[in-house]
Amino acid sequence: MDKLKQRIIEESSVMSEQVLNLDGLLNHQVDPELTMEMGREFAARFADAGVTRVITVESSGIAVAFATALELGVPLVFARRKKTLLADPDALCERVPSFTKGIVTDIMLSRKYIHEQDKVLFIDDIIANGDAARGLVKIISRSGAELVGLGVVVEKSFQAGARAIREQGIRLESLVRIESLDNGTITFGE
Repeated sequence: MDKLKQRIIEESSVMSEQVLNLDGLLNHQVDPELTMEMGREFAARFADAGVTRVITVESSGIAVAFATALELGVPLVFARRKKTLLADPDALCERVPSFTKGIVTDIMLSRKYIHEQDKVLFIDDIIANGDAARGLVKIISRSGAELVGLGVVVEKSFQAGARAIREQGIRLESLVRIESLDNGTITFGE
């Protein structure tokens, strides 16, 4: 997506050779028009997969996952990172480290919102080390649902997350691949 690449160049900032700040596009502020375009793109790429639910991890993946679910005409479900008083005591849970937050959190998904007959499309904002993605993949597997693929807005291909997901035989589609952040410069891949 050329428009997305251009917006990344204009509005993101390279924090280090490992970290790209996308707050103005995905993580703090959301452009509804661009988000809907991304959702349409993911819906088109997975149109033949028979998706019955779109799933993500709160919170940065929610906007793009919502746009994708709307385009596909299916519910959006998101795994929570914090337990609430209303949390399902029988929720599926996985402990995952957060690369950008530098902490370990539990991600939880109520069994009420994912079923064995579901064909699930996992949508997320960024994949770097892939810890959260692997955690949610485990939850989906334990639910008995079928994971038909993972769509990520930005794949940092110089980190191991996307490669590890693909090595599990999971279809991973990224809208933009970043090969390097060396010397404060964003280098896109194909």
